[in-house]
Amino acid sequence: MKITGSSWPSRRADNKHHRAWYFVASLLLCLCVPSARAQLTIEVIGGGADQIPITVLPLADEEKFQQRISQIVSADLARSGRFKIQEIGSVRPLPSEPPEVNYRYWKNRGTQTLVIGKVIQREDGKAEVRFRMLDTSKEAQTVGYAYTIVVPQMRAIAHKIADTIYEKLTGEPGVFSTRIAYVARFPQRFELHVADADGFNSQFILAHREPIISPAWSPDGTRIAYVSFEQGRSMVFVHNLVDGTRRVLSAYDGINSAPAWSPDGKKLALALSKDGVSQIYVMDADGSGLVRLTNSTAIDTEASFSPDGKYILFTSDRGGSPQIYRMSASGTNVERMTFEGSYNVTPRYSPDGKSFAYIQRNQGRYTLALMDLGTRQSVMLSDSSLDGSPAFAPNGRLILYASIVGGRGILAAVSSDGRIKQKISASALDVREPAWGPLVGNR
Repeated sequence: MKITGSSWPSRRADNKHHRAWYFVASLLLCLCVPSARAQLTIEVIGGGADQIPITVLPLADEEKFQQRISQIVSADLARSGRFKIQEIGSVRPLPSEPPEVNYRYWKNRGTQTLVIGKVIQREDGKAEVRFRMLDTSKEAQTVGYAYTIVVPQMRAIAHKIADTIYEKLTGEPGVFSTRIAYVARFPQRFELHVADADGFNSQFILAHREPIISPAWSPDGTRIAYVSFEQGRSMVFVHNLVDGTRRVLSAYDGINSAPAWSPDGKKLALALSKDGVSQIYVMDADGSGLVRLTNSTAIDTEASFSPDGKYILFTSDRGGSPQIYRMSASGTNVERMTFEGSYNVTPRYSPDGKSFAYIQRNQGRYTLALMDLGTRQSVMLSDSSLDGSPAFAPNGRLILYASIVGGRGILAAVSSDGRIKQKISASALDVREPAWGPLVGNR
């Protein structure tokens, strides 16, 4: 059975099988413009234990702007599952500066952290956003920043504020300012999209009648590698998100699939069948310096670099069934990692390198699993039946993956402890092939 979002082929796949995908069709669109039809909607269906009580007050004068920062910040924090958003109650006027805060009132309402601030419209058309985070028990400010922005940056600065709050209160980086990539499928086309982590600002960068699969972010967040069948066969492209240009990275005879960036962004691993059966190769980011890493008679595919660049996980059926293996980045010292079940595919290293997510078939169900590399113990994280394409958030807290609900492709997310769950849908026929972008910029 084929898993949505997985590049794992049938063991009997051959050139005829793949040529069934290879029809030449015109490139429909290659523009970076909004596409409301594939806007993502995120529903939180689970929450974490020991949630942090927090109240985010409306920023003074934010109602003058279309994007209200306090609402975006509250939604970000609530979606993480780690915060309990407290009601404001009846107190008026609402404070925007520390001397105006009635700490007794907020402590009586159970608020440990209070967020206040204001938005000031400047004469030059820009806006100044000020926010402060207050500890109600200590009756003191813990964080305070001011930003000068152009008005269209209002949502972006709200995500930055949420990241700051998240990191201050949890000790981990927030991921609200990151982006995700995914493929939306419509009756006559496939679209490769990039959106904010909350599903807003969805933009497509490529649309075509033929499938687009396996998007992979470069470590600096400026490029996406992906597989497209637009020219009658599988080819790996690299798309530059800064200037909108793209180039062919790999177009060898046979299969070109499953691109994966090295942590330093200088190389990519990919699966090629140019010398026969699919094997793992590595090449420089400009497409030069191709080196074959695996030399088996089996299908080897779906590489994933460890965060330190020393190891590569991959899928292979060299033992008789698809299982996950690990080797050094030079292709030596291959060892099998999964032994439970007859089908384990699509490994993805966690950002800290201590675990990896993968897809396991269990009693006919394809579910998301997580293996701890220290203990070699695995836990099941999803309870659906047809999951694929796991992708870690850059702080390691959530795992994004593709799933099927009611015959329709959706995205879902689950925390690494299984407590926080999200369902992510779109107005497209279905969405698939998720990839979570990196942490970038100044934090």
